[in-house]
Amino acid sequence: MTNATIPTSTVTPPDILRCAYMEIVVTDLARSREFYVDILGLVVTEEDENSIYLRTLEEFIHHNLVLRQGPVAAVAAFAFRVRSPEDVDLAEAYYEELGCRTERRRDGFVNGVGDSVRVTDPLGFPYEFFYQVDHVERLAWHYELYGPGALVRLDHFNQVTPDVPRGRKYLEDLGFRVTEDIQDEDGVTYAAWLRRKDTVHDTALTGGDGPRMHHIAFSTHEKHNILSICDKLGALRKSDLIERGPGRHGVSNAFYLYILDPDGHRVEIYTQDYYTGDPDNPVVTWDVHDNQRRDWWGNPVVPSWYTEASLVLDLDGNPQPVVKREDPTEMAVTVGADGFSYTRKDDIEHGFKLGHTL
Repeated sequence: MTNATIPTSTVTPPDILRCAYMEIVVTDLARSREFYVDILGLVVTEEDENSIYLRTLEEFIHHNLVLRQGPVAAVAAFAFRVRSPEDVDLAEAYYEELGCRTERRRDGFVNGVGDSVRVTDPLGFPYEFFYQVDHVERLAWHYELYGPGALVRLDHFNQVTPDVPRGRKYLEDLGFRVTEDIQDEDGVTYAAWLRRKDTVHDTALTGGDGPRMHHIAFSTHEKHNILSICDKLGALRKSDLIERGPGRHGVSNAFYLYILDPDGHRVEIYTQDYYTGDPDNPVVTWDVHDNQRRDWWGNPVVPSWYTEASLVLDLDGNPQPVVKREDPTEMAVTVGADGFSYTRKDDIEHGFKLGHTL
């Protein structure tokens, strides 16, 4: 991984359908099971002493999240489903031409998934592409299994990378389309949201030291489900797991909550963004100084949300080195004595709504 320009592959990229699952390494499988199953209500597809396979209530493929016991908390794979078996071949050829390391396993890297290719992509992230997958029962009509905070779908990933424009071009070449971004008047890009399915994003790029995983996001049907999760965490005396929110984003227009698992992996609970499927869907660009871009109500962003993220692994299972962002950071230009923000851009006085959380 370098900051050099990423070459353009002459090979047709794979036809990616959607983000499908993430494999994360956790240091205490029992504590992680309590968080993801007992508290959040994800469904156990299968488990053994070293791993747990979890899915959301409306999912029909084997899993959306794999928890694997290991010595270092990190992300082993960001996995995308492709349209056909031939697209796995295309993915392998595409990344080989880019000069990336690839590994192919006809029987899959995890249970429930068949022929797959994993790559260390040009940004240093471990991507996986697969088509073959075991089907399981979709529990959408089993309302007796739904808790008030039911997680119904995997929505997106969010990746931290030092050079957002470089990552944006790479993902656009791969077939992703940008829906929203954050920039300043000097042309610095702080974040971008990119999609394959017809929502705001399947993954996002957040400018910062990377490669690291910012969060994985699961959807609920409605915002009251998110409030129920907050109430449950409070009742369990686990409110310290809430990092940020609940609130409504400006970017994506979605209602959100950010919580931290026992290893500090960040999970977003997310609902009610908007349709983006038309070919001429316009890109929404936010000013980095717009006080409502990250929270529509103008609430402050806690510093840890900007600075903390999970390590990612190479194909040998070793943590990738973290490269420092050289461009200005979003936190540096919007928080603190030298930062400013606005709610109404033409107001004479600018000021940042600090509240009491910083």
